Amino acid sequence: MRILVTGGGGFLGAAICRALAARGDTVHSLSRRRYAALDELGVTQHVADIRDRTAVLAAADQCDAVVHCAAKAGLGGRHAEYEEINVDGTRNVLSACAHVGARLVHTSSPSVVHDGRDLEGVDESVPYARRFLAAYPRTKATAEQLVLAAAGNPIPTVALRPHLIWGPGDPHFLPRLAARRHRLWLLGTTDKLVDTVHIDNAADAHLLALDRLRPGSPLCGRAYFITQGEPCGFGEWVNSLLAAAGLPVVTRRLPVGPACVAAGLVELGCRLPGLRREPPLTRFLVNQAATAHWFDISAARRDLGYRPRVSTAEGLARLSEAVR
Repeated sequence: MRILVTGGGGFLGAAICRALAARGDTVHSLSRRRYAALDELGVTQHVADIRDRTAVLAAADQCDAVVHCAAKAGLGGRHAEYEEINVDGTRNVLSACAHVGARLVHTSSPSVVHDGRDLEGVDESVPYARRFLAAYPRTKATAEQLVLAAAGNPIPTVALRPHLIWGPGDPHFLPRLAARRHRLWLLGTTDKLVDTVHIDNAADAHLLALDRLRPGSPLCGRAYFITQGEPCGFGEWVNSLLAAAGLPVVTRRLPVGPACVAAGLVELGCRLPGLRREPPLTRFLVNQAATAHWFDISAARRDLGYRPRVSTAEGLARLSEAVR
């Protein structure tokens, strides 16, 4: 197939590009800058912004399918920018897919259903959250709803919700944990269960969706949670990543209440004129660390044929080998 990957230079996007190129697909990428690693894979790179509708249409020209990974992540920056990239950018992708007749696999997030309460073994019937603590999950929820509403009008669409992606090359969790390890605390008296997903498993799920998405298929117009299927304590997961990098584990604990208060003050301070930057601590982060969020992946197993081929233990061993 001829496939466009938006955000192809990112952590997940690059893994999907590698997997597609390895099996012989013709791969195009749309990102805001050029990546040497994609050049080495033979990926045709379109350097443009997802907010540029004309550029997105040009990149998708003659493509059979689009994998839409591009998004503004993180917890800092203008709320309007999250709207422009995550919502308006998704509208541009949908428009391009409709114009060229390409099917769409959209990368979403389980945070679209997380309203601050425990999510324990829930499936895709759980409703969207009614309130959000950050612009990222709010705009990702809007984008996912746009994608699913477009299914069959006239393009097949599906949304995947990979949860807390990690592994070699991770530019998010492990680097931040390593940088802040002397200031890290575990929250609450006990760990809440979470489930995560190794980067190779997340990429596998996207290829499986690409291969099975057709008009009238069970995937069309649906969202799927993608995880390891191995829930563990949040602190256990954090310490596993630190240990894999050869770093000391975290043992100190802090009550959730004071952490929420501190996070609110940090957020407020970072919004002051002259200090606008991504807060190192937010209420969203506190909530994520202090609540359970693990999911039933039966639907992904059934409809996608998804089986996590990299176990958590194997993934940690690979990560340790890569970072040391």
